[in-house]
Amino acid sequence: MSVIAVVNRKGGSGKSTLATHLAAHFANSGVPVMLGDVDRQQSTQSWLRSRNLRDLPDSAPIVGWAVDPKRVLRPPAGVRHVVLDTPGGLRGFDLARVVAFADVILMPVCNSIFDRESAADCFHEMMALPRVASGRCKVAAVGMRLDARTRAAEVLETWARGLKLPFIGVLREAQAYVRCVEQGLTVFDLPDAQSQADVAQWKPIVAWLDPVLRAVRRPVLRGNPSVERPAPVPSVHTAAGTVDRDAASASHAPVPSPPVLPAPTSIRPVAPTMPRPTVVEPMAHAAPARLGLFAWLTPRFLHR
Repeated sequence: MSVIAVVNRKGGSGKSTLATHLAAHFANSGVPVMLGDVDRQQSTQSWLRSRNLRDLPDSAPIVGWAVDPKRVLRPPAGVRHVVLDTPGGLRGFDLARVVAFADVILMPVCNSIFDRESAADCFHEMMALPRVASGRCKVAAVGMRLDARTRAAEVLETWARGLKLPFIGVLREAQAYVRCVEQGLTVFDLPDAQSQADVAQWKPIVAWLDPVLRAVRRPVLRGNPSVERPAPVPSVHTAAGTVDRDAASASHAPVPSPPVLPAPTSIRPVAPTMPRPTVVEPMAHAAPARLGLFAWLTPRFLHR
């Protein structure tokens, strides 16, 4: 799934309005979407409860997700897009945790010096994070609550160009957004006569999002060559035939054990024989030639 996070440190910048309309746009297009709320106020979940009470046949259901800030890193599975509404004052480790798993970050910015400075500081901090610096997480700005009779859109576009921040569209300040949020609706759910001007302002925003979301890389599952696989168990030869242990275990059939042959009765064990001791003959049984020599020498020594 792709994760779209709506981030801005400045409170009241229109994060919930942007998040709910993005979720409704995907739902009206037939795309399974989940709306997550990281803010403690749970504003989008209140809007979603009001929406579930209405009959909207042209809209796919939007699944709600009250996100625990400690579990932002684990978006649920089963949907195609996740839209996250984040709280104000997001910075440091909390901001890095959201960016680490977001594919797109949209920054709603109003036309005031306070909003622009706060958004610029947040953008500079995100640019120091690896996912944003490498381009794996795209960041873009959206002008919120702009008066069409002023040059507010031009001011924001010039400001974003100086930061090298993509500026993808503007949304005017209209009572239609206020009424829709109170009723659990969006401008995409209104009749064409009432929402034509507002829906037209969403076209450049959607046109920028669609190719970015299609380009999100999906993880590729592949085997680990360092893992040693067990060798196949050899077949067992029995009197009934050859049985494969793997096939027998797969079919939950017991593997017959080889038959035990009785010991032959005609063969008796033989006791081991001990080596015979060596007998040393006494000197009395010496050779006759040696006795003849003594018999010849004895009388000669006696005569001397």
